[in-house]
Amino acid sequence: MKLADILRLSLNGLTHRGLRSWLTILGIIVGVAAVIAMLSIGAGMSQSMESEMSSFGADVLTVSAGQTRAFGPEGGFANRFQPGEGPGGTTGQTSTEESPTLTDSDILAIATTDGVETVSGTVSGRATVQYLAQTVTVTVEGVNPDAWNTMTTSELDSGRFLESGESTSVLIGNSIANGMFDYNLTVNSQIRIGSKTFTIVGILKESGTGNFGGDDRTIIMTLQAARDIVTDLDNDEYSSILVKIYDTNTVDQTIENINQALYGSRMVTEDTKDFTVTSPTSMLETIQSTMATLTFFLTGIAAISLLVGAIGIANTMFMSVMERTRLIGILKSIGTRNSEIMKLFVTESGIIGLMGGLLGIFLGFIVVGIISSIGISLMGMGRMGTTTSVAIVTPQLIVFALLFSTFIGIISGLIPAHKAANLQIVEAMRSE
Repeated sequence: MKLADILRLSLNGLTHRGLRSWLTILGIIVGVAAVIAMLSIGAGMSQSMESEMSSFGADVLTVSAGQTRAFGPEGGFANRFQPGEGPGGTTGQTSTEESPTLTDSDILAIATTDGVETVSGTVSGRATVQYLAQTVTVTVEGVNPDAWNTMTTSELDSGRFLESGESTSVLIGNSIANGMFDYNLTVNSQIRIGSKTFTIVGILKESGTGNFGGDDRTIIMTLQAARDIVTDLDNDEYSSILVKIYDTNTVDQTIENINQALYGSRMVTEDTKDFTVTSPTSMLETIQSTMATLTFFLTGIAAISLLVGAIGIANTMFMSVMERTRLIGILKSIGTRNSEIMKLFVTESGIIGLMGGLLGIFLGFIVVGIISSIGISLMGMGRMGTTTSVAIVTPQLIVFALLFSTFIGIISGLIPAHKAANLQIVEAMRSE
């Protein structure tokens, strides 16, 4: 029997079973679509986080008070590690009777540590901003302009960076300038923060979205100006400390050096440690590991749909063998070999897997598009003028899904095909 004959008979069998064939294919469609959605969302989130993490600067470490998580709250360059907060302002430190703080003595201790190039404290908090008749609440961040300008990877969209002594000037994030108010802010516009009026000297380029990076929703000012607004810190206290290191290849050793220096200056031990030193690299590795585990778990759940689809194919093929027992006997009586009978049924089940894979990929694209649109809307990306997707469908994923669904179909049809091939001619001819 030629390959063309096998294909023709297989397609003819599927066509004659109409509804049953489509219901069997539906199981594969759902499974493939679910797997594509889970894997593409995992890949998209990982890439998005990696892109946003790159805005931190690989050579800049952050020291925060308390045992904080790897993430910081929504906002700017330094206050991502604002003590006592996690993403969206939730708590991120181990509670103690007295909240630990960072002071000038900590900066002096870090500055003398091997591997450290520049040290600068920051003051971060939330404040109300008024422009014309509108009021919004954003993150404000006080920095030492001389040090911050050498550490930040943020770029200017317009205007200039801050200079030392500019107590009434501010830099603003891109989404504050464009979209937060009814009228966009420009360089030299005046805004009221708290009870003081400030002049905008620069607007930063769009740098990140969500809670994981970027200065898009942050207003940057000098340390003293921020202290006047964030009133819960003394003049020698800081929300966090930024540390620029000489060599990113020795980041682990430099972190250990900083730890040892702070153990002495703060008079704590490893067991009573009340601070955290974090690097962008370690944060990214932690996030990627977590995302990989979550994606694997969700994909495993989605793969159950494929298993159910495989059982459906096997059931359909067994029914096909029973219904075509007489046809099998006729084929054998005219000289069709057992191997050709087996190829006929395996091809039929393989076609079911292939069709399910093709339609599943199409459905997967639709699901991914819907999820991406919902994700962009929920995270506010649309308001920031970005088309970043929360899901990525790669050509490799499409090929994998198609091959895997076809493989599932072939494997599911092997046992029914083997049963058909081993039917005795006389028994098969007797079948009604």
